[in-house]
Amino acid sequence: MLKKYLFLTKPGILFGNFVTTLGGFFLAAQGSVDFLLLLITLLATTLVVASGCVVNNVIDQDIDQKMQRTQSRALVQKTISPSVALIFSAALGLLGFGMLWFYVNAYAFGFAVLGFVVYVGFYSLWSKRTTIHQTVIGSISGASPPVIGYTAVSNEFDVAALLIFLAYALWQMPHSWGIAIYRFDDYKNAGIPILPVARSILRTKVESLIYVLLFAAVLNGLYCFGYTNLFFLFTFNTLCAYWVYLSIIGFKAENDQVWAKRYFLYSVILITALSFSFSFSYVSPAPHLPLF
Repeated sequence: MLKKYLFLTKPGILFGNFVTTLGGFFLAAQGSVDFLLLLITLLATTLVVASGCVVNNVIDQDIDQKMQRTQSRALVQKTISPSVALIFSAALGLLGFGMLWFYVNAYAFGFAVLGFVVYVGFYSLWSKRTTIHQTVIGSISGASPPVIGYTAVSNEFDVAALLIFLAYALWQMPHSWGIAIYRFDDYKNAGIPILPVARSILRTKVESLIYVLLFAAVLNGLYCFGYTNLFFLFTFNTLCAYWVYLSIIGFKAENDQVWAKRYFLYSVILITALSFSFSFSYVSPAPHLPLF
């Protein structure tokens, strides 16, 4: 039974957000890591994300039963009731938000609220079922954890915080569309109007390439504004160059699903490598350029 509750929280999503939170924290810490603050921030953010994922499971029951990869979820199989799942979600959320408010700071708490509200309200309840712009809207929630990590240390929303928020949001687009092409039949059967289903796979590949280029351009701003060093400049652009290469060869792919799986997996490798690289690619002292 414990395993069923664990899978309600979507461990894959939890791990991804754990890594990006870590990246934001490392960038702001500049080599001087407060391990207690790091532990609290990671645990609290994970609890908040888990809470949102459980609510998403409740909302998506009708969709999940139509998709092959989600038909075995506990709510679809009715081994956990929606009311129990919502109580579980509330407990996770209250604990996570409480930790951020009392033990971190208002910036981290605010971005956790933003991510949760967008994911549950604007994405799960509305845009996922109604518009091709669902991925753009959902990307806001995906970009919140690295900013939670950053502001937990910096206690300010400066240029670096803005850049990682924008960049991680841009990364979400080709990452999510890679999954949608790979699982095309699932999304089509469920009637989800994500870009490759609602428009075409070709258009999705074109837009994915554009977003990869935008992602690279925005995050290079960290070097331009003096937050990261030459190591970051070289490694990040090398990683992005290969993602651009994968985007381009996608136009000649013989099997879109095989290509999309590779494309999606590389996006995970890239964001993981990037996030960990912030532990040694920072510049200290950072400029802390205020936005206001």
